[in-house]
Amino acid sequence: MKDYLLLCLLFLAGCSSAQKNGPQAENQLLNDVKVLSSDLYEGRKTGTRGALLAREYISGRFKEIGLKAFDSTYAQTFSFRGENELMTGTNLIGYVQGQTDDVIVISAHYDHLGMINKEIYNGADDNASGIAALLQFAKYFSGIKPVKTLVFAAFDAEEMGLRGAKAFVANPPVAISKILLNINMDMISHNDNNELYVCGTFKHPELKQFINPGNVPVKVIPGHDDPGQGHDDWTNQSDQGAFNEKAIPFLYFGVEDHKDYHKPTDDYENINKVFLVRAADAIQHVISNVDKGFKAR
Repeated sequence: MKDYLLLCLLFLAGCSSAQKNGPQAENQLLNDVKVLSSDLYEGRKTGTRGALLAREYISGRFKEIGLKAFDSTYAQTFSFRGENELMTGTNLIGYVQGQTDDVIVISAHYDHLGMINKEIYNGADDNASGIAALLQFAKYFSGIKPVKTLVFAAFDAEEMGLRGAKAFVANPPVAISKILLNINMDMISHNDNNELYVCGTFKHPELKQFINPGNVPVKVIPGHDDPGQGHDDWTNQSDQGAFNEKAIPFLYFGVEDHKDYHKPTDDYENINKVFLVRAADAIQHVISNVDKGFKAR
């Protein structure tokens, strides 16, 4: 009964969004967050059993959605030097073929902090929320023929220094010259003021025309991308930073830090579920705008 009432509230709170994706899609979005941030996944730290379980779940969802794989596998493995040892990470990459070979990479990281002092850091907002949105977008765009080819990348080892994203741009599955834009989501479900930030337009003002949520009742606020802001400049603070280093334009969607950020209280119960549905639908609208209108300089 609780789940049914929640879906009704979500429908009423964002009816224009529900008309696009429907209650079934909203339920799937929330379920993906709930599953990936459950204790079973032990905080999804790179190199752990929890990360393996997360990969199995995301790969299963990719297959269910019908995403195509490069070289017959979604997995892109990479190695990097951790604090005390050589480590292996695994990105998961699938795509929807567009009408052209121009590429937009849509990304979110699935790793988190794991277990610290026997407490599980489940990372519901950071970043099960971003992965759940990525899966919603993959499902939506697999049902239409986008103009551009959309590559969906679930990155590993973001918490260890954007390692997965850096591995991706160092060895992309498509010619890097074909990548027009990166759209990255990292923490999009924990805001009580109905505010979602998007950074990237300070450096790439040509993207401003595409930043609107359509009829979705959420405030999408450009910002946190002025180099003069110091630590409040998010340009290189999540996986979009690896694309920025390659001079690839980006849009990064996220919320400001909150009381549960990098705490064991970042649980499914503490995210704002209505806001997550709105945020995901708003980003989906922006992706549609970019897909139809953005062109390389």
